[in-house]
Amino acid sequence: MTHHPGAGLGALFVLIAAVLWGTTGTVASFAPDVGPLAIGAAAMGVGGLLQAALASPGLAQARQELRRRWLTIAVGGLSVAIYPLAFYSSMRLAGVAVGTVISIGSAPIASAVIERVIDGHKLTRRWVSGAGVGLAGVVLLTFVEPAHAAEAGNAALGVLLGLLAGATYALYSWAAHRTMQGGVPSRVAMGTIFGVGGVLLMPVLLATGAPLLESWNNFAVGAYMALVPMFLGYVFFGLGLARVRASTATTLSLAEPVVAAILAVVIVGERLPAAGWIGVALVIASLAVLTVPVRRRIPTPAGAP
Repeated sequence: MTHHPGAGLGALFVLIAAVLWGTTGTVASFAPDVGPLAIGAAAMGVGGLLQAALASPGLAQARQELRRRWLTIAVGGLSVAIYPLAFYSSMRLAGVAVGTVISIGSAPIASAVIERVIDGHKLTRRWVSGAGVGLAGVVLLTFVEPAHAAEAGNAALGVLLGLLAGATYALYSWAAHRTMQGGVPSRVAMGTIFGVGGVLLMPVLLATGAPLLESWNNFAVGAYMALVPMFLGYVFFGLGLARVRASTATTLSLAEPVVAAILAVVIVGERLPAAGWIGVALVIASLAVLTVPVRRRIPTPAGAP
């Protein structure tokens, strides 16, 4: 983890985002008649356009920097559009816990590979140990989902879509962080990339979103998903990305499946087996490894008392 002024605050912002994201699976379960493509397009599409609206005052000032980074922004925007479609489809096919765990648990590895290959960043021992403990926890958490949650014969496809979601999550996180490193403010960088993704998702929402208007319950679920985890959550995520590396942010997001599992127990009434609680403990331990600042000893000059 890169430690610089504000890194601890950045980690806190990412954790807040992860907690908000962890509510999505439980909330989506209250609208079973709405397909995963509609849920994903409404959540990330509308949320992305709101991010763009929030950033609009600063877009003109940053237009030169944004134009120079058009390829990074395009990759990020396309990843934003693909991510929710893969993520919510994964949860529908493989179950809420398994889909969340695969999607979020694979993102740190994908993010580290992207940073290693493109940016040449070396992986620190601390990051490797923290990510390893967290990934061990999310592997255990895959066993908390009841068998009936997955549709027969589609679990494997759900896992593959989860891996796609993890890769695209890592890509847009990297793109946003890189854009911010180029001098673009956090709000503008997030608004531009998520605005592009939101525009790309609008045709999907128009084609699949009719069930969202069939009842107040369905509409409320869609509105919550767009406004709270996707809009407010990504505001916090952007503030965090401005302070920590993308690989650190995606690793901190391992808190999301923990929140998802706890909500499944408390609200949905699912039973969390012993392996699940051990997984929760491991993920919390990984967050401690990644977020507690390291105190470096300052060498004492020779001859000093």
